[in-house]
Amino acid sequence: MNNKLTKQITKYHQTDKKNSLVKGVIISLILIATPFLFYTYKFAPSDTKEWNSLFGTIDAGNFSSVQSFVHALFTKITFVMLTGIWFLTSNNWWKFAILVPLTMFLFQLSGIINYQLKYIDEYDFWYSLPFIIPILLFIIYISIRLSKRTNQSTDLKSDVDDEIDMILSDKL
Repeated sequence: MNNKLTKQITKYHQTDKKNSLVKGVIISLILIATPFLFYTYKFAPSDTKEWNSLFGTIDAGNFSSVQSFVHALFTKITFVMLTGIWFLTSNNWWKFAILVPLTMFLFQLSGIINYQLKYIDEYDFWYSLPFIIPILLFIIYISIRLSKRTNQSTDLKSDVDDEIDMILSDKL
């Protein structure tokens, strides 16, 4: 019975390692691809407002050319990807602070896609505030709670260190 349980646990650990390796490779490939993604605008024509590409017809909208539209689009997509990966892979308590720039980048990206807007970044900032303010308040609340616990855990840690020192000095 115990041997069967050990084999099953070992199997799950191997599967977890394999899944984590696959996730790590995928994330690494995405991170390696971001500089190339950032410079895809160089392939777009700079002298026209409409481009028939492999992905369909791309219209520049209020941008001066397709190249400037693609540059703005892929800049925002790159930032959304990087902050999204950072948020998803972070294990720190403050990871929700990453949602603030992520939210702003998402609103800016939606402003680029909805290219009837003239001032993309200014529009997006004001519309993202209702999402950002609750996140900031939540982070401030967690910070206050953690600072209280940190003080208590520091006292406990010093007590444990003193106890260990006392035990070790008695044995020597």
